Parts: sequence; C-alpha cells; structure tokens
Amino acid sequence: MHVEDRQRHWPGQHYLIRLRAPDDYTAQRSYSLASDDSDPLVEFLVERLPDGEVSEFLADVAEVGDVLELRGPIGRWFRWDTYTPALCLVGGTGVVPAVSMIRAARHHGRSEQLRVVAVSRGPEDLPYADELARAGATIAHTRHEVGDRPPGPPAADELAPLLAGVELAYVCGSARFAGFAEDLLLEAGFSPEAIRVERFGVTG
Repeated sequence: MHVEDRQRHWPGQHYLIRLRAPDDYTAQRSYSLASDDSDPLVEFLVERLPDGEVSEFLADVAEVGDVLELRGPIGRWFRWDTYTPALCLVGGTGVVPAVSMIRAARHHGRSEQLRVVAVSRGPEDLPYADELARAGATIAHTRHEVGDRPPGPPAADELAPLLAGVELAYVCGSARFAGFAEDLLLEAGFSPEAIRVERFGVTG
C-alpha cells in the first residue's frame, strides 16, 4: 500500500485503517506492519474474519487504486530499535510484527540481534512460514511435527537457551496465546519488566 507523506516507522508498530461509508458511518481496525522502513510500500496482513466489517471489505471489495483513511505509524511500547538483543515469541497471525523485525534486522545487517519463535496449530495456520524458516526462526506446530520436533507448544527448557543475552521479549498473538507466552517466558527465567505484549481478539 502506498502512503502519501509517509512517516518513518519502526518494526513492531501498526496503522489504523478506517473505512467511511457515504452516510459517514465509520469502522476501523488496527493492523501491524509486516514491511520494514526501507520498503517503498507498507505491507499489512489482513485475516478475513466472518462478519468482519473491515477485513471483509479489504479482502473482497477493495481494489488497486482505492483510497483508504490511515493513521500511523502508532506504538512506542512495542517497537524495536534493531540494536537491542530481542526475542519474538509469536503465534498465528501475530507473526506479522516479527516479520517486520526480521526484515529490518536484515536490512541493517543486525540479524544476530533477533531471535524468533513462531507457534501455530499447523503449517497452513502460519503466515510467512517460508520467510520465517529462511530467517532461522524456531517454528513449533502444536498439531504437526516440524522436522525432528514433535507436535506441541514450546516448553521453558526449549526457550531458555534462546533467551541467553536477550534484553527484550516481544509477544504477539491472541489473548489466549499471549497469556501462555508470558507465563512461558517467566517460567524460563525471563524478567517480567522486559516483556512487551501485543494481544488481539474479536472486536465487538
């Protein structure tokens, strides 16, 4: 998506996309950025949700050339500076900010500063699966094997070695996943003050 007068964004930030009807009725949702700041366009992942006012429009109605209302980039708490050693523990469509962080780290030559653990039910439920694998992310499917790794969520003893030298942990996913991920980080001995969480759920 092309954004006029675009401001620089940091990996981990998001935009608010607002739809406006002819009668001035509006609906808006927040979408994390998948692109890094060096990309001339901004990239979002839109999960088409049943009865989702915004997602159904973006998936089924919007066309190239349409003009949308945007506000952003938004978010100071969850952004990553590309210098601080960090780990992303993300689930499902919550991988999007981790993808932005991977791309920014690669662009700036700082890939060693970032580790990613991505969790999903299976390969078909993990967006950007190939890109995550190429970046060296640890992938855990709860219902499928990944190489020699049996099905199941990551455990604290599996996570602990990845936290060595890490100063910040970013968690993104559903409310249920975020709660699991926070508990897992604490069980692995990570400081609660160094955990940044972005959770999402159904908007009523």
